Amino acid sequence: MKYVTKSLKIILTIVLLIIITVVVFFGHRDIPLNKLKAKYAKTPSLFISVNGMDVHFRNEGNQADSIPIVLIHGTGSSLHTFDTWAKSLKKSKRVVRMDIPAYGLTGPFPDGNYSMTNYTNFLKEFLTALDIKQCVLAGNSLGGQIAWNFTLEKPEMVKKLILIDAAGYPMNSKSVPIAFKLAKTPVFNKLLTYITPRFLVKSSVENVYFDTSKVTDSLVDRYFELTLREGNRQALVDRFKMTEDANAYNNIKNIQQPTLILWGANDLLIPVENAYLFQEDLPNDTLVILDDIGHVPMEESPLESLIPVINFLNKND
Repeated sequence: MKYVTKSLKIILTIVLLIIITVVVFFGHRDIPLNKLKAKYAKTPSLFISVNGMDVHFRNEGNQADSIPIVLIHGTGSSLHTFDTWAKSLKKSKRVVRMDIPAYGLTGPFPDGNYSMTNYTNFLKEFLTALDIKQCVLAGNSLGGQIAWNFTLEKPEMVKKLILIDAAGYPMNSKSVPIAFKLAKTPVFNKLLTYITPRFLVKSSVENVYFDTSKVTDSLVDRYFELTLREGNRQALVDRFKMTEDANAYNNIKNIQQPTLILWGANDLLIPVENAYLFQEDLPNDTLVILDDIGHVPMEESPLESLIPVINFLNKND
């Protein structure tokens, strides 16, 4: 009995030491918002109050353009993912992008509600605050899901739609970022809000790229540091806890707007098979598959992925 008790004490001590080591080396406090703003909200960044949130956004280019292009990023990302696209598009278009709630500098929804309805309502309020009555709406992944849901709810506000590796249909992922897996796993998701190793973020970013050599240190730093914005880690967990209408995709066929479906052929998170589901359901679609590109074409291969976007914008339907 004494031997068993002694063994248990040793095991518990080892476990405690491991926990302390993990916390010391991989535990990270939130980075103060003013410090993040100094690095990631330089000109032309702006902030606007929407539904109790101080929303980080950029409004660039031709302000006389009455139908701007509005760019929506995906899970764990920020408006910076569209930097190269915006730099080119703003030469002739008005380009608007924002950090959607839960991510970037905007931070979490005050009520912790990450339903699709709450996201589409946020988008409506954001566009109204900027006096945007109609736009070309483009979204990647979660941003794409928000875009097509918004188009169904407010069709008069969307002239054209661009879906970039968009979520919405049931999917059989070939690989999922480890951060996403942990965010869905009880106990581990709680730890994720305190312990967030940089290598975990790097691995997750590499997971959505085809050419991982393009995942630079500065890119990983951006994803990592913005994850440490106060409330963002808990928001990621809360977002994955939300249950959505599993049959909502059946309404996609009701979208009448001209739509560009843009997809990385090597997307492991939302495989290219889902691009063809959009193509089958959308009556006015243009499908472009990009070879040797993963889940975030606008970030991994911005110049190549921008070509079909410009062609689509210039096309008179």
